Amino acid sequence: MRISLRSLFSLAVLAGALVLQAADAPAKTKVLLITGDDVSGPHDWLSCAAATREALKESGRFDVDVVGSPEVLANDANLKNVDVIYFMMYNAKTPTLSDKGKENLLNFVKGGKGFVVTHLSSASFKEWPEFKALCGRIWVMGTSGHGDRSVFKAAIVDKASPITKGVNDFNQDDELYAKLQGDAPIHVLVQADSDWSKKTEPLAFTLDYGKGRVFHHTFGHDAKAINAPEVTRLIVQGTAWAAGK
Repeated sequence: MRISLRSLFSLAVLAGALVLQAADAPAKTKVLLITGDDVSGPHDWLSCAAATREALKESGRFDVDVVGSPEVLANDANLKNVDVIYFMMYNAKTPTLSDKGKENLLNFVKGGKGFVVTHLSSASFKEWPEFKALCGRIWVMGTSGHGDRSVFKAAIVDKASPITKGVNDFNQDDELYAKLQGDAPIHVLVQADSDWSKKTEPLAFTLDYGKGRVFHHTFGHDAKAINAPEVTRLIVQGTAWAAGK
């Protein structure tokens, strides 16, 4: 088969254009998703982690590694190229984070990287006061709580935030977390009225920690709750915001 010089030239131009497009494409945000132990029964963390990873990957903006132990934080090399730590676990039975892991997590965020905490994850490491400061608000066993899972109205408080862009008030089938504890300054993005606490509760908010950014949302009792389109969008945009993107 004979190929003309014009055809070869056209193929060369096309190949060059594809290389330039690849070079111009922004690098994907690197996410380390930490999942694992939880209270027995209520939370299927494997499917929750899978749904979250899929939402982030489908956006085309992230590379996501999933690990099943927070002790990954104790190794400096594991954090070298990470932009955001997405924390999705409660250490109900596993040991608490080592001192090295705690130090690395705090330094990671203080140094300007991102941290996302979700649902019951804020109940972790209850003996560690600084984790409360990092999360902004935490679940305290015996104090925090929720009513029966139900459909409730989630109201967007800050419609100008890049995290809530394109998200309007929506009905969510989930647990409505209430009475989270803490007094750190937070910026509330989404809230809902709780029949259990008789108060308006923050469901998604942000805070600064050192030079870093923290996005905290309480959605995600299961994969169905995570896969709600509005929650998926908040997860994608909140994780990007935490990464400074």
